[in-house]
Amino acid sequence: MFFFLLNLALTDLGCICTTVPKAMHNSLWDTRNISYDGCAAQVFFLMFFITAELSLLTVMCYDRYVSICKSLHYRTLLGSRACAHLAAATWASGFLTALLHTANTFSLPLCQGNALGQFFCEIPHILKLSCSHSYLRKFGASVFTTSLALGCFLFIVFSYVQIFRAVLRIPSEQGRHKAFSTCLPHLAVVSLFLSTAVFAYLKPSSISSPSLDLSLSVLYSVEPPALNHLIYSLRNQELKGAPRKLMTLYFQKH
Repeated sequence: MFFFLLNLALTDLGCICTTVPKAMHNSLWDTRNISYDGCAAQVFFLMFFITAELSLLTVMCYDRYVSICKSLHYRTLLGSRACAHLAAATWASGFLTALLHTANTFSLPLCQGNALGQFFCEIPHILKLSCSHSYLRKFGASVFTTSLALGCFLFIVFSYVQIFRAVLRIPSEQGRHKAFSTCLPHLAVVSLFLSTAVFAYLKPSSISSPSLDLSLSVLYSVEPPALNHLIYSLRNQELKGAPRKLMTLYFQKH
């Protein structure tokens, strides 16, 4: 679990570093400029880290499933080599998806201006600037990404159904609580990640507006990576006790 958490931390850090530093630079220097190559790089790395994170959350769900439903076979099914292979597969899926979308998006000619109503380069807003009628390529890339996301989502749902059925069969209340405590942080992270992304991309066009689109882009690209570490750290008793100690010391001094 901690090996996968390390990879999750790397994807979260990558998501933040892809968008926030450039946005802060533009805000401080009162500019909105970004080069064409810089925009392409931003799209590539954002798709890379977001897809890798979705794949990694799916792998972590499999890890929870094996540890609870097939605990006696955990070492066999998820040894160090298997974990390394699964982690490599998540990064490879991110790379291939990012390469596909970046090549597909930036091979289209742009003729509707060069202004994006976002704080980073986002594919839907770039496609609005295109004058190409290559609907087949756009549709193919969308189907690939939707199939990948839907497959991950269905696998997570199926796994958690099996996990909850197994947990409810545990006779002791302490055992059930321990099993639930290992799953709830992951379930919270998955829910936060998928709900913000789905609402950002599948919201009705009737409620779309520049300010709402901007807010939703911040919501799915910045908030989940920033909150993931907080969610998982809540299981650490030392971290939970640190604020109490600080407050106690503060009141003792004053």
